[in-house]
Amino acid sequence: MSFEPQDLNVYPEEPGVYLMKDKGGKILYVGKAKNLRARLKQYFGKHGDNREMVPYLTAQVETIDTVVTLTEKDALILEDQLIKQHWPKYNVLLKDDKTFVRLLMTRHKWPMLRLIRTKEPNKKEGTYFGPYTNALAARQMLDLVQTLFPLRQCSDAELANRIRPCLLYDMKRCLAPCVGKCTEADYEVLVAETVRLLKGQDKSVVEELIRRRDLASDALEFEKAEEIHRLITQIEHVTQSDHVDLTQIDATDVIGHHAEGGALMVALLQFRNSRLIASEHFSYHLIASTAEEALASFILQHYKYAAEPPKEILVSLNIPYVAEIVSEAHGKKIDVSVPKRGSKRDLVEMAMKNASALFTRENEAKSLQEKMLLDLQETLKLNRYPKRIECFDTSSIGQTNAVASLACFIDGKRDKSLTRLFRIKEAKPGDDYGAMREVIGRHLKRLKETNVFPDLLIVDGGKGQLGVAIDVLKELGIASIDVIALTKDDARHDKGITQEKVYLPYRSDPILIEKRSPLLFLLQRIRDEAHRLAIDFQRKKFSESTLTSALDGIPGIGPKKKRALLAHFGSVKAIQDNDPERLGEVKELNQRDIATIKNWILKTKKTI
Repeated sequence: MSFEPQDLNVYPEEPGVYLMKDKGGKILYVGKAKNLRARLKQYFGKHGDNREMVPYLTAQVETIDTVVTLTEKDALILEDQLIKQHWPKYNVLLKDDKTFVRLLMTRHKWPMLRLIRTKEPNKKEGTYFGPYTNALAARQMLDLVQTLFPLRQCSDAELANRIRPCLLYDMKRCLAPCVGKCTEADYEVLVAETVRLLKGQDKSVVEELIRRRDLASDALEFEKAEEIHRLITQIEHVTQSDHVDLTQIDATDVIGHHAEGGALMVALLQFRNSRLIASEHFSYHLIASTAEEALASFILQHYKYAAEPPKEILVSLNIPYVAEIVSEAHGKKIDVSVPKRGSKRDLVEMAMKNASALFTRENEAKSLQEKMLLDLQETLKLNRYPKRIECFDTSSIGQTNAVASLACFIDGKRDKSLTRLFRIKEAKPGDDYGAMREVIGRHLKRLKETNVFPDLLIVDGGKGQLGVAIDVLKELGIASIDVIALTKDDARHDKGITQEKVYLPYRSDPILIEKRSPLLFLLQRIRDEAHRLAIDFQRKKFSESTLTSALDGIPGIGPKKKRALLAHFGSVKAIQDNDPERLGEVKELNQRDIATIKNWILKTKKTI
């Protein structure tokens, strides 16, 4: 770290914005503060800032520039502008050029509902609903509507050229206006009901459907009445809200968050006309902001330039000035508040639970795995993105049965089909380095035939094992694989109890990874899986050799009959303990074999 913390004594004690830069002048982080000097000292103070990503940030800081503002509110506005201008690595970023998924009810004689991705809606094309920044939410809503209301799903060209109904008509998922199976009036009713549902006016939709059901029933059209009743039941099922009173909720967005390990999950629930119409989430990584700072940045970026902001935004933390800034941007009052009790507080709690659940789920999902692998690449200074990681481990008992294993992980998940187990053939007993050299060489020579290599090679051990792997790569002329060695203090395999060490090529001292780091958990999981595979394989080989050798003294019983005996009884002890007459159950044995084995059992029992 080139930045000298003692230099902070000359920094201003006024409100303003600070810009942390690396040695190349690139802005790493933009923050705002009521007192610039006091805030910056929190990053470099004696006790330090306890947020997980701060050490990664401060280790790269070369210089810190500041801009003094008149008020803290001005600092917040300037911070938002600078973040959008420079896109710092460690800030919460929401792209303002992002296109959103919307639902479009087209302008046509026979309108259809379809998904469309657009930045700004073109009202000439039809009526838009959304936006849904979560495409999954939009698809789910479209599926629901298409299930409830049988509008056409074909293109305009196909509609004009069809001469018979498609399969959807037989499935009662389309009224088949293409071939005149319905009137315009009937179709317009479905369109109107669809629009009301998408606007959150499902109560009026249900009321209208109940009226039509009753009319059909009175007219003795029971099949039609039953179909309408099914629609009513489905709508009530998907729109019911049993646990939270939404009668007082109009155009309201509710924001929940979960921050952990330098990552932030924001859950956004959108309520319109007392109904939840969309649930979206935003995931951020490598965040050096506090939760308050991150949420302030999110709200400004999400709502300051929104086409249709809500009247009210409910949050869990008090965030000064954002309501004023967003309101000024739109020329109307937009509340940003922290409810203390009642149904609105319940909604915030619900959003917080959603954020926590989403964080847990996404922590195991591919998107977060990719971010973690990027962090791994940066932390370990790897040349390649570690999409495919292979880890070697060796195991032996005494001077015999030496084996090795290879565990392969792709995108952070184990690929069982690429597991490899090795018997040590050339290395002398007890020569761990020789065993490692042998299996790495054998494996990579095989891979050279296909030209498919891992991005990262991990060996279980220290400098010695790392040197062996580097030598093998040089001998084979392979320069496209990163290699590291991973070991615990005292070579323990008790999963995270002790400090972990990572040895890198051409670096004398190891990198120490904190015990609670997500990167550590990933590396441990990979190494421990390789270790488990090696131990299990070694035990299997030892058991097989021990059991087989016990049967070697039986005359006339060759390898095939030994395998048949062990497969049938399970162990040598089981052969000895079972009724000798059961030997006849083994098809591979003849009467002479059975007599020989019976004599062997009697002799071994007498010996015992």
